[in-house]
Amino acid sequence: MKNINISNDIIPVGEFKSKLAFFLKEIQNKGNTLVITQNGRPAGVLLSPAEFDELRKTKEFIESVARGLSDAEKGDVISTTELKALIRK
Repeated sequence: MKNINISNDIIPVGEFKSKLAFFLKEIQNKGNTLVITQNGRPAGVLLSPAEFDELRKTKEFIESVARGLSDAEKGDVISTTELKALIRK
């Protein structure tokens, strides 16, 4: 994910609504993330579909690693021989 440029990537909701098509194209072309504010506070984030997919993949990977570590701590593991036998079935 690209860094957020404070002067360009944080906009009020009114400006976002009035220039929606422009911001959608910019996100697609530049791959930047847009923070939308309402009453001076962050209200939402707009990012490209590709960036969203990458975030989801990263989240799934981290969750998978966490599950593996948790299983290992509980002793819920199998040997390589057992795994090979399961795969052959």
